[in-house]
Amino acid sequence: MAERQLAAAAWRGYARADFPADAWSIDGSVLQALAGGPQIDLITRDTFADFVLSFEWRLPRGGSSAVVSRVGAESAPATHSGPALQLLDDARHRDGADAVTSCGALYGVMAPWHELRDSAHVFHSARLVLHGTRLEHWIDDQQVLGCDLASADLQARIARSRFHDCPQYARLSSGHIVLQHRGTQVWFRGLRVGPP
Repeated sequence: MAERQLAAAAWRGYARADFPADAWSIDGSVLQALAGGPQIDLITRDTFADFVLSFEWRLPRGGSSAVVSRVGAESAPATHSGPALQLLDDARHRDGADAVTSCGALYGVMAPWHELRDSAHVFHSARLVLHGTRLEHWIDDQQVLGCDLASADLQARIARSRFHDCPQYARLSSGHIVLQHRGTQVWFRGLRVGPP
């Protein structure tokens, strides 16, 4: 797989056939979740197995979003099958008080190695790497998380998490990429996917 840009045409609304213009706006290579619009996630039209997703993201004060990978059936929330890279303004959002839901975390399962307390109002770079069962989260060129999704340690963490009743969680070898709309603004730009 050669690296390619994930432009607007690469996305559609979660459980929809078309792009949800009432929930997201497009300005060149920037996708923006609209705070006043319906909370409809974006999902790639294509599926991916092993990949590196590179992008920049920005949140307002108290903002929240996530990038979910290897998402399966759209009959359930994306996070019921795909592991999520949490993007959050830790300093001003209630989820920032819990390490496993703080910025950079494997949402609800594993805390990041480093804090990013004041993340609002500036663009940050990020990379999400999936190669086999190996997962890495990078923010601003610093690795903030790494794990083996198939390891006994991670399986034990999942069993103690909110996803313990989701049999597909972090088990799919390929799937869609999802950008979450959680009711606040979020900006994504320069989204590119390539080989690990």
